[in-house]
Amino acid sequence: MEKTETTCTCGEETEEAKRARIVGIIDEFKGRDGSLIQILHLVQGVYGYLPLDIQQLIAERMDIPLSEVYGVTTFYSFFSTQPRGKNSIKVCLGTACYVRGSAKILKRLSELLGVEVGSTTEDRKYTLEVMRCMGACGLAPAVMVNGEVIPQVNPDKLNRILDMCD
Repeated sequence: MEKTETTCTCGEETEEAKRARIVGIIDEFKGRDGSLIQILHLVQGVYGYLPLDIQQLIAERMDIPLSEVYGVTTFYSFFSTQPRGKNSIKVCLGTACYVRGSAKILKRLSELLGVEVGSTTEDRKYTLEVMRCMGACGLAPAVMVNGEVIPQVNPDKLNRILDMCD
């Protein structure tokens, strides 16, 4: 079986080239039980997110209802139906982090970035999200930036954290 590349090349390919890659991914896994999640991961890697027209393409080529594709896409938090930013910022709202002020951190980040939770800045530089718990309770309040846990965050550290993304 040929290995399919999962690196996002969103800004480098034409729309036609992306769609051709997506069709190839779908066709490679079509007919395999339980392959929808894997297809969605790979397609999101090509396209950067899963807009409705791409979900429709997946549904049609797999001969399954769009509602099934949409249901899986919207159920799992690692799939996105909106474009994501170059930098992912996730604020932990688990109990330990919340008690230690993560709600204030989230509010301040929202103000600094000018976006609501779950949104991406217009320049697509940042996506602001929440996590229910990242398992770093001893480091609370914690923020995750591009997969790296930043411990003991306070509102005064946020500008430095955002500068790390440049």
